[in-house]
Amino acid sequence: MNIAGKTALITGGAHRVGRAITLALAQSGANVVVNYNSSAAMAEQTAQDAQAFGVGALAVQADVSDDGAVQQMVQQAEARFGGIDILINSASWFKPTPFPLSNADDWRRVTRILLDGSFYCANAVAPHMLRQCEGAIVNIVDLSAWQPAPNFLAHSVGKAGLLAMTRQLALELAPHVSVNAVAPGPVLPPPDYTEEQLQQTANETLFKRWGTPEDVSEAVLFLIRSRYITGECITVDGGQRCTYGRW
Repeated sequence: MNIAGKTALITGGAHRVGRAITLALAQSGANVVVNYNSSAAMAEQTAQDAQAFGVGALAVQADVSDDGAVQQMVQQAEARFGGIDILINSASWFKPTPFPLSNADDWRRVTRILLDGSFYCANAVAPHMLRQCEGAIVNIVDLSAWQPAPNFLAHSVGKAGLLAMTRQLALELAPHVSVNAVAPGPVLPPPDYTEEQLQQTANETLFKRWGTPEDVSEAVLFLIRSRYITGECITVDGGQRCTYGRW
């Protein structure tokens, strides 16, 4: 797909990796719809930064785990830009869910964002893509889709489910819409990481260093532009996945 002139919806597009993807799409000529739940100021700033590339940008609040809110968000985007050609499902809530849980509220919240939210967004934009006989969906998973992380049951299951959804949607939306995934590794450290933790994580990669959010956005752009890749996942982790069992 030629990205220039298209419109992209990026869930969780206001900050961290989602922001990098938003700006990469804008720099490539796409109008961007920056979805956020509570990060209003960051979403508006990201939209302003995107507009600096000469494209249209719209920040829209919506809890993606709410189907009605997603429908309203997509309607706003369609009223402004005419339709969504590219969907990036990047929204997540990285919340520990150590098992067994005293209650299932956090489980439900995490999985509803990752699974229900991604489904609701894809379901809302797919009709336009199918009418246009063109579209691209990229789901952001991570290494926990293959390697479970202690105390993150809901996140690991949610990301694994999103990877499975990637393959299923690729089947359902063929031959005109591509659906792929990108799995970032250590590209953006948590703000509370110590120098020791930063170095330990770097040493767990084959390159012995951290990547950047831009490494992820480049993989996303590649998959959107590709004319013959669907149902696949690109891992952007500096080879960290290859080192499992060695540390």
